[in-house]
Amino acid sequence: MSTPPSIVSTVAGILGGNDKQVRAKVLSVIRDIKPEGSDPSDLADIASRDRVVADAAAVPVRPAVSVLMLRDGREGLEVFIQHRVSTMDFAAGVVVFPGGRVDPIDVETASSITVPDPAAHASAWSQSAIAEEAEGWRVLLATAAREVEEETGAVLDPTGLRPWANWVTPLGLPKRFDTYFYAIAASEVVSAQHQTTEAHTSEWRSVTGILTDEGEGHLKLMRPTFVLLRELADFTTVAEALGAERIIDPVRPEFPSRRGS
Repeated sequence: MSTPPSIVSTVAGILGGNDKQVRAKVLSVIRDIKPEGSDPSDLADIASRDRVVADAAAVPVRPAVSVLMLRDGREGLEVFIQHRVSTMDFAAGVVVFPGGRVDPIDVETASSITVPDPAAHASAWSQSAIAEEAEGWRVLLATAAREVEEETGAVLDPTGLRPWANWVTPLGLPKRFDTYFYAIAASEVVSAQHQTTEAHTSEWRSVTGILTDEGEGHLKLMRPTFVLLRELADFTTVAEALGAERIIDPVRPEFPSRRGS
């Protein structure tokens, strides 16, 4: 069976020019995110869209982890994604990265997690709430390894996980998470596949392909997912992405808490 041509190569054949030139054209048509509260990504989660929260301040913020598994592909960077089923009570019907909330077992197994640069992990989350927990970064790594194995069958080496971003679900939603994102090269991931009941499909997709499909209305992305993919679109290889300097400032969006105020 012949391999189908990539989007970039196909467009190159139509428009003329080499892949690098056409890649620039493809990136130029990927939309930018709109201000908070006015972007489609703010209403992507159909489970939370119309639910009224009687006491927003009483909704607990639970720590969670999400992992961006990256590999080089014909269209540039590829990332492993899951298409969530529409019946979930959070992030329903949207595209996400593998991950989930911190469980008690992660606290128990955290002490077994070793990395060559513990200070780098502690420093990466120094502005985040997890910094208040002694050895909290080890718990996050334990969660990342467990969740990815449960959801994809892949076994991660925690030493390959790079702290990437921290997003907190805004006040006013029925479920809230303090989510810690990691990035890892696919060479550190063994046999990722679809095996979670929380999604109807799991697959490797190009970053530009996901963003293009979202812009055309074929996929739904929540704001953190969209922003992180939009950032990744600026890189052409995994080495380039993981080699870039990254300073993590926790993002705490206000929408929808200010709605109706």
